[in-house]
Amino acid sequence: MENSTILTVIGASCANKTLQPIADVARAKNLHLAYLAVGAIPRLPSYGVGMLPYSTPVVPDTWQVAVTQTNSDLKAKIDQIEDMLSDEGLSGDVTSAYAEPAGLSDLVAWRARVCDLSFICNSLRDDPQTFKNVLQGLLFNAGAPVVINDDAGQKSLTAQNVLIAWNTSLPASRAVRQALPILKAAKSVTIACFDPDMSEMADGENPGSDIGKWLTHHGCSVTVEQHPSGGKDVATCILERVAEVGADLLVAGAYGHSRLRESLFGGTTASLAEQRDTPVFMAH
Repeated sequence: MENSTILTVIGASCANKTLQPIADVARAKNLHLAYLAVGAIPRLPSYGVGMLPYSTPVVPDTWQVAVTQTNSDLKAKIDQIEDMLSDEGLSGDVTSAYAEPAGLSDLVAWRARVCDLSFICNSLRDDPQTFKNVLQGLLFNAGAPVVINDDAGQKSLTAQNVLIAWNTSLPASRAVRQALPILKAAKSVTIACFDPDMSEMADGENPGSDIGKWLTHHGCSVTVEQHPSGGKDVATCILERVAEVGADLLVAGAYGHSRLRESLFGGTTASLAEQRDTPVFMAH
């Protein structure tokens, strides 16, 4: 991904040492490193007494202290990242977004729309709602792919063994197309289909062979596999296969079903997003 702009969404608690390894990759590939430090405004407590229209609203001192502290922490993190970029002599920029949790989705997406790839720092998982809003904002509102569980981006950008969780859905197709520069640079690409529907109008008689031919034409070394889930959750099967082939990166489409359905009943995307061990390149 030479000459790309890489966005990393971080929180105030993101350790600098987890971001440092990308420096050598950025120099080799002439990357512009964009960092967005995000913070969620603490929820303002509401009280039954002292609210309009009957009297003056009450703003607790503790809430104002929390807001001030979050702002201060974000400013300190921005200064640290700017120093890191300067010390390493890298092209980059640092901005911040501070809003109510629901508002972060649009702010993060706005910044990501002019970037080639986005990473989410795992420190944002300390606030599960913020992590979820950032992930969904990038996937649904930015139009660019997202990588999780790879804070520095080093594993993803230099992946040598990649596994694609393939079906014929539009999100899966977009994920593979957007991951193409990474796939072409990898030594091995495994296309794994789980519980494929071998009908003509679904996955076809030989699931995965069509995308395999396309990637082979691009110069990728491809292996196509079909696997039954055996009653297991598909996400579990995918992660087990990632471990078995020793893949550095998993490429998968996100939210083939609706967000509401996955929020209520769970799903493959939700399960892949919850785990913290395997780097996942995803797109919607």
